[in-house]
Amino acid sequence: MLNTIIFDLDGTLLPLDMDHFMHIYFKEMGIAFQDMIEPKRLVDNVWNATNVMVNNIEYRTNEDVFMEKFQTLIDGDLDTYLQRFDEFYDKGFLKTRSAVSHMPLIVEAVELLKQKGYQTVLATNPLFPRKAIIHRLKWAGFQEEDFSYITCYENNHYCKPQIQFYEEVLQEAGKSAVECMMVGNDVEEDMVAGKLGMQTYLITNHIIKRSTEDICCTYQGGYEDFLRFAQEIKSLK
Repeated sequence: MLNTIIFDLDGTLLPLDMDHFMHIYFKEMGIAFQDMIEPKRLVDNVWNATNVMVNNIEYRTNEDVFMEKFQTLIDGDLDTYLQRFDEFYDKGFLKTRSAVSHMPLIVEAVELLKQKGYQTVLATNPLFPRKAIIHRLKWAGFQEEDFSYITCYENNHYCKPQIQFYEEVLQEAGKSAVECMMVGNDVEEDMVAGKLGMQTYLITNHIIKRSTEDICCTYQGGYEDFLRFAQEIKSLK
């Protein structure tokens, strides 16, 4: 029986202009590291290590996979880079907030589902440190306590769209696939959860679809539709 709703973050709980977000993100990162490395080289290195992390299917934390590759691409001490990254996510990263917006309808829907007894889980693609995820979660109008489990690159071992990512989320949440629904805006990265037997809900306001294949999901609709879904779903209490 459905009792858990799993949410994507960017483009789902948090509407954003991804191009604008990434422009600010890398601009500010370049500034933060400008005394250590040329900005374009830094960006290339980050993308290179991120691609390795996304494609990894070994049971190793995303952070370990990323940093192992990143270390091979830089000159200098990795610990110094680690400290600078940590400072960046407390400072320059905060400027990416100008690329995001707030959607009261999704906040209302999540609160209503919680009131009805559903467990809520945040399954954002764990490409970022936890602090960067919590920043964005708060910008969306939520608190950490709103979710029983939150993915992040320090703790998770796989990335979307690897099916192992969703297997790990289920394991950590203590749920079976038939108990869960995945809600997201990315056809390839979020709706793949359906292959495990989860119900899926595609949020279409900021839909990402990279292929020409037919969309396969249980439900789809905009924020207004999802709020109506939350209003009509039966209470577990």
